[in-house]
Amino acid sequence: MPWSPPLKRPLHLVALLLLTAGCSTTTGSTSGSEAGDARWRPRPGTAWQWQLTGRIDTSVDVPVYDVDGFDQSRTLVSALHDKGRKVICYLSTGAFEDWRPDAGKFPRSVIGRGNGWEGERWLDIRATDVLEPLMAHRLDMCREKGFDAVEPDNMDGYRNRTGFPLTAADQLRYNRLIARLAHDRGMAVGLKNDLDQIPALVGDFDFAVNEQCAQYDECADMTPFIKAGKAVFHVEYELPTSRFCAESRRLKLSSMLKKYELGVWREAC
Repeated sequence: MPWSPPLKRPLHLVALLLLTAGCSTTTGSTSGSEAGDARWRPRPGTAWQWQLTGRIDTSVDVPVYDVDGFDQSRTLVSALHDKGRKVICYLSTGAFEDWRPDAGKFPRSVIGRGNGWEGERWLDIRATDVLEPLMAHRLDMCREKGFDAVEPDNMDGYRNRTGFPLTAADQLRYNRLIARLAHDRGMAVGLKNDLDQIPALVGDFDFAVNEQCAQYDECADMTPFIKAGKAVFHVEYELPTSRFCAESRRLKLSSMLKKYELGVWREAC
């Protein structure tokens, strides 16, 4: 979406807008807005379902669904909206996936080492001249399907063996770029993992998505999001709920146990 300068308004209209904004309130456990911005902002403790494989079960009684942006249709998103759900668009923004319909648009120069998942390789996030238009097109797809938010995955390449000499500064720059692209399209955006950079990025993102912070004793690192009134959507794969739910409730995380394939099955705290 091209940037355009803000409109100049008469002073009396500005005053009226400020007065109106000052009187605004937020309602519901999964929504909120700041003055002049209706972007969805999920609050701490909001329950969710994360399903990236199989036929989506729309009967799970939770206010938030996180589903694959490429695989799921506008019809599915609309059906969830009809049930009062908010829907997050899962995308890999930091890794190349060889089965995606736009895979042929990624030059070999930006494709690095494998990231441990079949068909996936880290991207050279320094090459924003190449990646920004590709990611913008993906986010356009999410917006056109009606998604409320984006979960950009593989956002911590600088901490991994990517095949590129990525730095923390490279990661901050790229993550903020993805956040801006989502916000420009009216969608919320979540920070996926990348724990070390949470203090620097909590202001750029509307919520967080975390895997296995309990297993690695890292859940306290998520508190900047909770203190900012922003949800932390959290999953464990290997620990029973008896090992992490009490702490999750204390920290106000939105936690559940899932299987690695991220199908329908879930056991929520």
